[in-house]
Amino acid sequence: MAPIDPLYRLYAARLERQVRTGSLPCHVGVILDGNRRFAQERGDDAAAGHAAGAARIHDFLGWCADLEIPYVTLWMLSTDNLARDDDEIAALLEIITDTVHGLATRPEARRRRQRVSAVGALDLLPDGVRDQLKAAEEATAENDGMHVQVAIGYGGRQEICDAFRGLLLEHAAAGESVEQIAEAVTPEEVGRHLYGADVPDPDLIIRTSGEVRLSGFLLWQSAHSEFHFADPYWPAFRRIDFLRALRDYQARTRRYGR
Repeated sequence: MAPIDPLYRLYAARLERQVRTGSLPCHVGVILDGNRRFAQERGDDAAAGHAAGAARIHDFLGWCADLEIPYVTLWMLSTDNLARDDDEIAALLEIITDTVHGLATRPEARRRRQRVSAVGALDLLPDGVRDQLKAAEEATAENDGMHVQVAIGYGGRQEICDAFRGLLLEHAAAGESVEQIAEAVTPEEVGRHLYGADVPDPDLIIRTSGEVRLSGFLLWQSAHSEFHFADPYWPAFRRIDFLRALRDYQARTRRYGR
């Protein structure tokens, strides 16, 4: 590992002091983009890029913990990604399950009393992957530290469809009429049926790799979120890039449509 430039270290320390004096987001969502391009530019295969991205996750959560950010959502695999080459998906799912296991068992995660939960169309995943996700959830369910939500097999449109489906089935099972069910369709009721209903909406969403779009990430929950699009690929995303995103967030006035 190359030594850190003293000027870089000085700038990072100054930036962190500045960020700590402002209002920090309660919930940060991250679109972990650019793993494959990161690997391709280095002559590696996709699995190497995904592995590098997985390693960066642990760094990132440490940065969030240092700043006492209580909620983090990481988009690790989309429903669209599931259409990729079978070999790549198999390697990626193995990396994901290893990473999620680490989120529940690594010493720093235990020390932080980190809670882990998975959201997405989990029924689309292989049984073994679902079992690993469930094990991480159960092992950390009583923890009261930072809540890390991993979005796996996740798509925003799918989530909204599933929320409406759950709402309709719940009210139909109670014997309500079509008119009564229609009356029950409110933003609050839909929100109650979203995947991570116990997690507050994200204040800040970060996407890496220079792409400027959400691609369906937390479509419902991001109505009032602030967005930051960072140029580095996810495996190359640095603490200073995160601090810049937070500084950008703090410079905005959040009006919530008012």
